[in-house]
Amino acid sequence: MDKKIAKLINEQINAELYSAYLYLAFADYYAEEGLGGYANYFEIQAAEERDHALIFRKYLHENGENVVLTEIAAPDVSFDNFLEPLEKALEHEKFVTALINKIYDAAFKEKDFRTMNFLNWFVDEQMEEEDNAEGMISNMKLFGSDPKGLYDLNAECAARVYTVPSPLAAE
Repeated sequence: MDKKIAKLINEQINAELYSAYLYLAFADYYAEEGLGGYANYFEIQAAEERDHALIFRKYLHENGENVVLTEIAAPDVSFDNFLEPLEKALEHEKFVTALINKIYDAAFKEKDFRTMNFLNWFVDEQMEEEDNAEGMISNMKLFGSDPKGLYDLNAECAARVYTVPSPLAAE
């Protein structure tokens, strides 16, 4: 594997672990505001991001590369309303998409078809993540200002269950 690609993947591991920290901060905000369903949603998001880091880690090991874990920055977030974490989540998912695209571009330039194939799952996953984030924003804007609507949205988020991502499920 090209050293630049290995370096980018190591950086992605850190980015995915930071995403988990960030989503735990969102979960804490919602829990402290009495919206346990939204807290559940973001706790599951945090678990998924941790799993994404593990998938990248496993890929490096399978390709004879060393994993280099670096410091994970503490999220610096505070919110004034229930919509803000959802908007920050979409912004963050777009950032993660750009990071994955950067790795894909480097793999393409190196004709590293194995890494490109590996990244296809993440490309699809990011499309889904952005779509979900946009849907949550739309729902909050449409129904979140109504107490009954917010109650229903919170209940919907509470019903979310964790599913092991397919690249890890085979283990």
